[in-house]
Amino acid sequence: MNYKKEQIKNALTLHTINTNNYKTNLYAIFLATPLKRENVTLDALLTAVLRRGTKDLPTQEQMSKKLEMMYGANFDCGVEKTGDNHIMKFYLETLNEEFLPKPEKLLEESINILLSVVLNPYTENGAFKPEYVESEKKNLKLIIESKIDNKTKYSHERCIEEMFKNKPYGLYKYGYIEDLEKITPEELYKYYQNLIQTCKIDIFCSGIIENSTIKEIISKNPKVQELQERKPEYVINNETTEKRERKEPNQVEESMKVTQGKLVLGLDINDTQENSRFVSSVYNAILGGGANSKLFQNVREKQSLAYTASSGYNRVKNAIFIRCGIEIQNYQKALDTIKEQLKEMENGNFTEEDIQNSKELILASIEGITEEQDTEITYYYGQELADRFVSIEEYANKIKNVSKEPIINLAKTISINTIYFLKD
Repeated sequence: MNYKKEQIKNALTLHTINTNNYKTNLYAIFLATPLKRENVTLDALLTAVLRRGTKDLPTQEQMSKKLEMMYGANFDCGVEKTGDNHIMKFYLETLNEEFLPKPEKLLEESINILLSVVLNPYTENGAFKPEYVESEKKNLKLIIESKIDNKTKYSHERCIEEMFKNKPYGLYKYGYIEDLEKITPEELYKYYQNLIQTCKIDIFCSGIIENSTIKEIISKNPKVQELQERKPEYVINNETTEKRERKEPNQVEESMKVTQGKLVLGLDINDTQENSRFVSSVYNAILGGGANSKLFQNVREKQSLAYTASSGYNRVKNAIFIRCGIEIQNYQKALDTIKEQLKEMENGNFTEEDIQNSKELILASIEGITEEQDTEITYYYGQELADRFVSIEEYANKIKNVSKEPIINLAKTISINTIYFLKD
């Protein structure tokens, strides 16, 4: 296996993926902290402010020039929700040293720049630069306000908000304008200082690399040495941790100026056995994973009730989300047809061919994991946060071994938690 994991110190883990598939090396640092209303906006703003400059490269112009000198290296960052954790992500992609026209210490330089972005940010008078903070507050406000522009994404997000109301996963990953407006450069820097000494830090390196060399570079970094040993604050999410009680579905309707209704159903999977996620993946693919799925064939093709009809499996929250774009007057008929398909799954009204087609769909996506560096890193990081390590090969084998009876048994545990409908 080309993946290796080792501790640098408590709460700081190095992950290396040794691969000859690319001419580039991809380095990533992930900071994980529990999702909370009081910090979700701070996290989103902090991620944006950190990219503005380091002590050595205090402006974006200097950072851009430096990256250009490093054979056009690319830097990116962002925030994500993974289970009940808020993840701040920082990436740097560079050419592998084997393909440079002359010998250079590009690997060491790349790692140290990324570490500087996260651990040695530019400050003025004991706080983040006010100009940077105000600029990124404006940018973040625009992102939060534009949430409503894409109605498909908005409807999905709203269903999650309602399904996980007053729970961490119901929070919006970019935060809230009313919280954003109150944040000062001093408060943000104080929050950063505490976060960096308490959060879970994972460093990933993918490419033609030497584990021992990378470990030495990171261990010798002065800012890494300053990090205190601690038990990291983060939340383990996997199929065994998500226990929810069955209840009557929560129905939410929202009106907006739309030409197409958006119907989203949030389903609870009430099977918390370890490894149920592999059965859930196949169940979801049969239900709404592609053009051969029950939702696509029955809601869209046969009855023409929807423009789109699909479902997606959220492993870390042990949930499935069904999404349909429909004519508004078809709401009840579309909902009834979806419920019929859920009942069909319970009754085992699907064929071995359906199972095989669904497995092939999933296996194709598994094969694609190693075709992109960031996808492979995301896979292994998901394993880390779930505390359920399964190699890519083992993942494929477990999908292949799923049979009909466990799918039916799982189907009987599934219940509708939330029905969200966006109409005019």
